[in-house]
Amino acid sequence: MERKAFLRTLGAGAAFALTFPCVQGCSKDGDGGGQPIPTGIDFTVDLSGPDGMALQNNGDFILRNDVVVVRNLEGNFVAASQICSHEGYDQVRFVQSQGGIFQCSVHGSQFDQNGTPLNAITQNPLKIFQTSLNGDILRIFE
Repeated sequence: MERKAFLRTLGAGAAFALTFPCVQGCSKDGDGGGQPIPTGIDFTVDLSGPDGMALQNNGDFILRNDVVVVRNLEGNFVAASQICSHEGYDQVRFVQSQGGIFQCSVHGSQFDQNGTPLNAITQNPLKIFQTSLNGDILRIFE
């Protein structure tokens, strides 16, 4: 049996059943990598220790508890979800382009330091956490 004849025997219902899951899975934000956006975040970073050395220069960042903790290009601390709001991959990092942005390396989602999407890959904002500096202790929290 030729391919066209075989496809005709399947009918529209079977074709729909075979293609609908792929179309659904490929079109929705938040359904890819499957990792949940972190919640309940409240931890500290000792800037006098090894983490402090890793955050010594503007543009440096560390990864802790699914959070990207950054000393931005102005020298301020910013913390964002390491889990991308597009499809849930844990590949969000700080990059020093465009004045300093968060970018996911999986599909190229980009976000400003307030979590606002910068390109059309997603409309979902990136979760940003509060930071508070007390001496050498940096607190990251919701």
